[in-house]
Amino acid sequence: MFIAKQKRKENIAEYILYLWQLEDLLRALDLNADRIYRQLIEPQTQLNEEQKQALLFWYIDMVNLLKSEGKSEYGHLEHTLHLINDLYDLHLRLLQYPVGKEYKAVFRQLEPELPKIKARMGKPDMNDIEACFRALYAVVLLRLKGSENQDTYIKDVLELISPVIAKLSLIYKQVETGEIDLFKGVNE
Repeated sequence: MFIAKQKRKENIAEYILYLWQLEDLLRALDLNADRIYRQLIEPQTQLNEEQKQALLFWYIDMVNLLKSEGKSEYGHLEHTLHLINDLYDLHLRLLQYPVGKEYKAVFRQLEPELPKIKARMGKPDMNDIEACFRALYAVVLLRLKGSENQDTYIKDVLELISPVIAKLSLIYKQVETGEIDLFKGVNE
């Protein structure tokens, strides 16, 4: 909860990937409140009892969402998928509006590789930004498993996808805080 709030403020991509990792961690603990408390909360000695209770309630809320959305075994919460759709909408706007000039240059490096990446995932019709997130998360999982053999897929993700998502996340934050006007230069 505390980490998620910080990541949400600072970097939307890290927030989404963090929540996806947390979904899998909660599933690994069988969505069981006692196991979640023992494994994730109790060892955190820097937290007082009130903070531990708040964290437990937050985890239980996530568990309840996973159950209510039918994602107890696999899949990602609608909340994160909506955020990815928001990022995809921003991506499309940046590709067509003058304010996206720098973003377009970064995305151009990735664009020819996207069909191959989507095909490798078995989802050729997936939107570009969701494909990027799923590829990034696959690398996170490979790293956690210690299977980081530097094949072409991992290299493409790290060299091509990471800069695009980093730039898109930065612009998303700047749009949210009012630092960037998406419509500047449009129809002027």
